[in-house]
Amino acid sequence: MTKNHLPLIALLLAAAPALAAPDAESTSPRPVRPSSSGIMRYDANKDGFVDRTEWTTGQQARFQQLDTDKDGKLTKDELFARSPQAAGQATPSSRQQERQDAFFRRMDTDRDGSVSKAEFMSQADRNFARCDTDKDGRTNTAECRQALRRPTVDRAASER
Repeated sequence: MTKNHLPLIALLLAAAPALAAPDAESTSPRPVRPSSSGIMRYDANKDGFVDRTEWTTGQQARFQQLDTDKDGKLTKDELFARSPQAAGQATPSSRQQERQDAFFRRMDTDRDGSVSKAEFMSQADRNFARCDTDKDGRTNTAECRQALRRPTVDRAASER
């Protein structure tokens, strides 16, 4: 796994409930209900897909939610704050901490120690583009799963 996987991993961690293995209910012949978690929580019109507008709107709202001190930028603590539901769970392992640190450094493109809304949205745009495997301007859980299976191009290697 390369550092290029980190943004997608972060996206998929946020989308984990929607990407979980299907339960017995979802394997029944009844219609599948849209998920209200993971990437599909941004499906505002409930058509089973998240288009770029829905994604952007959702990511802007996510930035506002993460920016707890409302200063227009995210600290590492804000970006990786544990949700109230996860508060009782174990703290991140040293490997997870290393990944979070690397991801934060990658998002903080101007190296000022915080992630601006522009930096956050730039990463969100890259995540959407990566998940939109068929490039039709919309994505869903299945496409994001497919994107995770696709190898990424190591930028350092491609620049040589």
